[in-house]
Amino acid sequence: MNLSAARFLVADPFPVVRVGFRALVGSESGIEVAGEAADGPTAIRLCAELDPEVVVTEVALPGLTGPELVAGLRENRPGRKVFALTACEDPVALGAFMEAGAAGYVLKRSGTNELLGAIRTVLAGAIHLDPAVAGAGPNPSAHEPQTGPPELSARESEVVRLIALGYSNKEIAAQLQVSVKTVETYKTRSMEKLGTRSRVAIVRYAAERGWLTK
Repeated sequence: MNLSAARFLVADPFPVVRVGFRALVGSESGIEVAGEAADGPTAIRLCAELDPEVVVTEVALPGLTGPELVAGLRENRPGRKVFALTACEDPVALGAFMEAGAAGYVLKRSGTNELLGAIRTVLAGAIHLDPAVAGAGPNPSAHEPQTGPPELSARESEVVRLIALGYSNKEIAAQLQVSVKTVETYKTRSMEKLGTRSRVAIVRYAAERGWLTK
């Protein structure tokens, strides 16, 4: 999907942000901003009514936490891209947002080209993490001896790549033509090797290896 083929919903507590986003994407031929919301419940209701492909939102909106917001926005369309245009630079909050199934985030202090480039990346099927904060989260193995990257099998690597791209266990099983239980086994084994249970850490690992394209 390209930028000009996508219908957007923009959600932010501040009208100036919503107006600014409309003005920005209005310069891109064919883009439709289908609606605006100032709070979480309104954003979810408009998603059900307007069925946008992409929601550009703050990490949390009045009435809902970040994870609640992502789950609600994707409820009637699991493939919907939820992307944060955010002032939040807290790695814990951003991590929770991504763990819930969001496709990425960019900081509001970024430039216009960075924002449009990030959205294009997400629409192309990849994950975008703003580099200004993507590496700021805690590293559980920071005090452990560094022995080089973990060795994943070819199938483990493919499962990790698909997890990073936001696929569910059931979707991965269908794509790889294996059972859900087999996917869960590969997932558990991979996460043990990587020393993490965090989707954000998996996204970083996959991004470092250039795996984040569908």
